[in-house]
Amino acid sequence: MRYTVIAAGALACLAACNRKPEADAYGTFEATEVVVAAQTSGQIQRFVPLEGMRLTRGAVVAVIDTTQLALQRDQLIAQRRAGGARSTEARKQVNVLVVQRDVARRAYERTRRLFAVQAATAQQLDQTERDYKTLLAQIEAARAQTQSVALDVTSTDARVAQIADQIAKASVVNPESGTVLTTYSRAGEVVQPGQPLYKIANLDTLILRAYVSESQLASVKIGQQVAVHVDNGKNQIAALHGVVTWVADKAEFTPTPIQTRDERADLVYAVKISVPNTDGSLKIGMPGDMSLGPSK
Repeated sequence: MRYTVIAAGALACLAACNRKPEADAYGTFEATEVVVAAQTSGQIQRFVPLEGMRLTRGAVVAVIDTTQLALQRDQLIAQRRAGGARSTEARKQVNVLVVQRDVARRAYERTRRLFAVQAATAQQLDQTERDYKTLLAQIEAARAQTQSVALDVTSTDARVAQIADQIAKASVVNPESGTVLTTYSRAGEVVQPGQPLYKIANLDTLILRAYVSESQLASVKIGQQVAVHVDNGKNQIAALHGVVTWVADKAEFTPTPIQTRDERADLVYAVKISVPNTDGSLKIGMPGDMSLGPSK
């Protein structure tokens, strides 16, 4: 009889240990997902990501063909050289006209003095004045042309830099360490700027998005440690440490699959709890619950 009582007590103790504590909020786990897209157009020459593959930050995971971009760049570089030659020629032409203007100005001034003492005719004065003013107009036009050529060269330089940037972006660099969740492209496909290539997320830390009622809201603060519980699939409840990282500033209607302590509450507040997932046991979409206060 005594052994029966002891056995029953042990079973009751084991059941109590495995009993799930009362939860304050329920939700599901999610991760910060990043969709990596192409930034230039062309055919994918190499594509590394595979679903489930772990990628490191900064790794080159895809290469897009840049043959057409390289040809455009070479064409623009040739145009830039031609523009530079035109700019040099225009500056030299301005210098020649400046010399001619100085000669014409001296001739005009000399003719004016002679005309004042009646040693030159009015026709001679008009001719030297016309020559002088014509050169002034030619210099102004040549300088405007020089500025126009310089602007063309600057515009070409900007276009060359733009294409060089597109060529650099043809090598797709993984933005953060994580696990590839989904791939949208493969080698050999032609992509356009903005077209998704793959989706990645860091699964080392997952986010439990849960909902609390208005009466519980005062007990939840950013930075607060809470207890997070999940079913490990062996009829046991795993208790994990979590930290509240976000609390919604507006209420929303209770989502259908979510339960709260006060099921009569029409409005709830979403909270996010950061939970370490070093062993990879937590999965996106897995249900979990949160109890205010750290896990024991």
